[in-house]
Amino acid sequence: MPVIVNPEACQDERGALLAYLDAQRGGIRRAAHGLTEEQARSTPSASALSLSALLKHALMGERGWLATARGTVGDPKEQMAEWEDSFRPAADETVEVLLARYEEAARETDAALRALPSLDATFEAPRYPWDEGGTRTWRWLVLHMIEEIARHAGHADVIRETIDGKGAFDLVFETGAMPEPDWSVLER
Repeated sequence: MPVIVNPEACQDERGALLAYLDAQRGGIRRAAHGLTEEQARSTPSASALSLSALLKHALMGERGWLATARGTVGDPKEQMAEWEDSFRPAADETVEVLLARYEEAARETDAALRALPSLDATFEAPRYPWDEGGTRTWRWLVLHMIEEIARHAGHADVIRETIDGKGAFDLVFETGAMPEPDWSVLER
């Protein structure tokens, strides 16, 4: 939440998973809507995270998992360095640049998931300090992405509201992601 996933997109498992993943991606993207670069890079809450950092981390995470599932993952030490760097946007990684890269990463993930004959297809996940690794299904992968992006969308909500008081629903309506409901129906 806060957008309602279109039930028409949920006619099968794959469509439902992709629709819910995209809904969570939208939460992170909308959190940066209308902010200056300075605001997007600010860390106004108790966390060291900024909205720019969350955008970069989400796109890097999605690209990293896709590379892992495709078996094109690199050296584990390089991966750890990339993960650590994912929380630090470079000077040239503006909100506009990060949003464009995130859209590209999302398209790549969606295309890969749609091309699979089955979400039961497997891949080998390497061991990380936080995960034992092992055989995973692509279904697990997309559910994990939904979980991770949802967690970070929540972080983004808090950061954004701390910056200027705009909550997730304010941004949903402001960006046109969903029309503002007719609240008068609650008065009846």
